Amino acid sequence: MAATDEPDVDVSFPGEDDYAHLIEDYSHLAPPSEGELLQGHVVKVTPNEVIVDFGYKLEGLVPIDQLRQPDGSVPVKAGDAIDVMVDRSGPPQEGYILLSYSRASRLRIWDTLEQAMRDQLLVSGRVLERTKGGLVVDVGVPAFMPGSQVDIRPIHDLDQFVGQDIPVKVLKLNRRRGNVVVSRKTALEENLQSRKQAALDHLFEGAVVTGAVKNLTEYGAFVDLGGIDGLLHVSDMSHGRVNHPSEVLHPGDEVTVKVLKFDRAKERISLGIRQLTPDPWETLGERFPAGSRVIGRVMSITDYGAFVEIEPGVEGLIHVSEMTWSRRMKHPAKLVKAGDQVEAVVLEVKPRERRVSLGIKQLEADPWTTVGERYSIGSVVEGRVRKLADFGAFLEIEEGVDGLVHVSDLSWTKHVKHPSEVVKKGQVMQAVILGIDAPNHRLSLGVKQLQPDAWESFFRAHEVGDIVRGRVARSAAFGVFVELAPGVEALCHKSEIPPMPDRTAADASLPAGDEYDFKIIKMNEAEKKIGLSLRAVAEDEERTRLEDYHRQAAAVTMTIEEAMHSRGKGEDR
Repeated sequence: MAATDEPDVDVSFPGEDDYAHLIEDYSHLAPPSEGELLQGHVVKVTPNEVIVDFGYKLEGLVPIDQLRQPDGSVPVKAGDAIDVMVDRSGPPQEGYILLSYSRASRLRIWDTLEQAMRDQLLVSGRVLERTKGGLVVDVGVPAFMPGSQVDIRPIHDLDQFVGQDIPVKVLKLNRRRGNVVVSRKTALEENLQSRKQAALDHLFEGAVVTGAVKNLTEYGAFVDLGGIDGLLHVSDMSHGRVNHPSEVLHPGDEVTVKVLKFDRAKERISLGIRQLTPDPWETLGERFPAGSRVIGRVMSITDYGAFVEIEPGVEGLIHVSEMTWSRRMKHPAKLVKAGDQVEAVVLEVKPRERRVSLGIKQLEADPWTTVGERYSIGSVVEGRVRKLADFGAFLEIEEGVDGLVHVSDLSWTKHVKHPSEVVKKGQVMQAVILGIDAPNHRLSLGVKQLQPDAWESFFRAHEVGDIVRGRVARSAAFGVFVELAPGVEALCHKSEIPPMPDRTAADASLPAGDEYDFKIIKMNEAEKKIGLSLRAVAEDEERTRLEDYHRQAAAVTMTIEEAMHSRGKGEDR
C-alpha cells in the first residue's frame, strides 16, 4: 500500500463518559417541568405579549393581560427580572414556550406567606371589604381577618378600614384549601412592644421628651411617649390656673414634656410642661411692685371677685370690694365679664402664696380724701337709703360715700327700735351731717335734726313753777306719764297726785286720756326729765281761794270800818 500525504483522522466513537458530559452540557436545553418556578428576564414588551428569556433554547411568551394593571399600564420593561412557570394548558406558540406569570406569582405568594408565618414576619395587605365577622384583606391572595384581630382595642366600625393598606401577621395558612387568616392586632402589639422598649431605654427622670396627647381626663392628659403612656397632671400643665386640661391641650397634640417621676418597675411616668419654663412667680414682685398699673384679661368670675391674667401663668384677684368706691355693687359680673381686658392697680404681691391682689377703684381718686372739703358739719345732704341695720340706716350721699343715720337720730319724738319703722330701703331722703371722720370713712348723719328738738323748745319756753296743761298718756306703779307736747312727756309721781272725791287715797292713778293742769316742780334739760305735780296745783288753787277770801273779808271789814268812821263824824256834828 502506498503511502499518502493525508493526515490521520480519529474516527473512534465516544465512550460512556463522553456522553455524560454532552448530556450535562446541553441539559439547559431540556424543557422544564410544568410546576417548576422559574426566574427569567424580560427581553421585550409588545402590545400583546412579554417575551422572556428563562434559560431555555427557546424564549418564553407571557400574555400581556397577566401583567396589565387596572389603569392599563404594564409594570415591567426589558431587563427586569420576572417569575414565570411553563403553561402547557394553553395553545402552543410557534417558536416560543407559553409561560404563566399569574401562576408563578400565586406560587411565590404562598411561599412568601408560609415563610412569613414561619418567621413571624410582617406582611402588607389592603382591606378589600367588610364581611361577616371581620374583613377581607388582600395579601396577594384573599385573606380573612376576624374582627377581634383588627385592633388592640375593640373596634365597632370596621368599615373605616376598607381601602386602607395595613401591616398584618399570618396566623393560619392552608395552601391546599387556599385559606389564610391574618391579624393586624398582633402586628400592632409587636410594634407597640418594640416602641415601648425603645422608649423605656431612653427614659429617665429629668429627661425632656416629645409625645402625642392620647386622651384627656378631668385630672390631666395621657401622653404617648412612643409605646408607653405618661400622665401629665393638670397642675403641671401651666404655672397658671387650669380648670380643665381641654383649656390647654387636645387629643392628637404634639407636646414637649419633662419626666418628673419614673417608676420603671411599675412603668408609671409623671410628666410636666410648666417645669420647662422659669416660674414667673419667683420674680413677680420685682416686675409688678405694689402701686404699679397692669392690663390683663378676665379669666373667671366668682361671687367674691374676678380673676385677671396679668401675664401667662399669673392671675390676680380683684376683690369685689376693690372694684368701685361705691358699696352698691352686689356681684362682680355687673362690672366685668370673662374675656374683658381691664386695667388694674397692683395692691399686694405674695409670691410664696402665689397671690396677687388687684384693684380697679384705685384708678380713680378716693372720694373720702376730699369729703371734708366738700361737706361740713351741720350741712343738709340728700341720699338714697342703701342698707338697713339694727342700729341704723346707711345713706349714700354720693358714689362711694355712705353715711350712717343712727336709730337714735331718726326721730325726736318716737322711740324707734328699728330703722324700718321710719325709713325704707331705696328711699331718697335728707339728713344733717353730724360728724365727719374721713380717714376711717365714717360719716354720721341725723334725720331728726332737720326739725327743732321738741324738748329743747319746751325747756326754752318753760321753767319751774309754770302751770301747764297735759294729757295723761299712761300709768305706772309710781305715778303717771303726762304728754305736755308732741314727743315731750313728764312724770307726775303718785305722791304729787292728791286724793280725788271719786276714789280712795290708795288709788293715786289718773285715767288715761284725761287732761289736767299740772305744775312744773322739776326740770333737767340734760336728762330730758320734767317733774309735775297735780297736788301743787290744787294747793295753789286752795291758797289762791283763801287769799281771795281773806282779801274779800278785809275789804268788807274795811268797808264796815269806813262806814262806822263816817257815822261817828256825823254824830259829832
